[in-house]
Amino acid sequence: MLKVENLDVYYGNIHALHEVSFEVKEGEIVTLIGANGAGKTTTLHAISGLIPIAAGSVRFLEQDLTAALPHQIVQLGLAHVPEGRRIFANLTVKENLEMGAFTRKDPKGIKDDYQMVFTRFPRLKERLKQVAGTLSGGEQQMLAIARTLMSRPKLVLMDEPSMGLAPLLVKEIFEIIKEINATGATILLVEQNAQLALSIANRAYVLETGRVVLQGDAKELANSEEVRKAYLGG
Repeated sequence: MLKVENLDVYYGNIHALHEVSFEVKEGEIVTLIGANGAGKTTTLHAISGLIPIAAGSVRFLEQDLTAALPHQIVQLGLAHVPEGRRIFANLTVKENLEMGAFTRKDPKGIKDDYQMVFTRFPRLKERLKQVAGTLSGGEQQMLAIARTLMSRPKLVLMDEPSMGLAPLLVKEIFEIIKEINATGATILLVEQNAQLALSIANRAYVLETGRVVLQGDAKELANSEEVRKAYLGG
């Protein structure tokens, strides 16, 4: 479904990604793990068209995204839940959800997807007219995911969904991620909590200083001594 080949990205003179290659197959949860500054978020931004690609290619459903604009990428069925939620804080919950469906032209489908979102996130239905910036951290993360689902994506990029959340809420968010995957969306997950990410993923890639240094079955990597020492606290 997604094929990233020899991706190079620069921030000014800083070489942030070095020939990063990986793939995501339809129906999978694939996770990118690594320390802060390893290049995980940069990789997602490059796939989404938010930063320019210096070399290499990104292909989604056989289409070349390398020079595509972000809104075109969303229209193709690839959507991004950004790090730090990035909801529209001064808009209501309903207006945020409307923004998620901005590229769509199917009123009946949009109406159906509102019901899907309200079933999955009943708290958001209760707070529909509330200004999004006044929601709790967990509710904002739910809104960020729900807003993305309103674009009806085939592939969802998720960047640090557990960041800043209490353990009980983290568990709830990860259950939601599994449900989204079970109902048909493929997921590429970036997550600081490597243990949790590996527990729900099919496959994983380990990034270090902008390079893929390990890859394989998620459960095998979770049991690897090298990964345990570096990312799972021994």
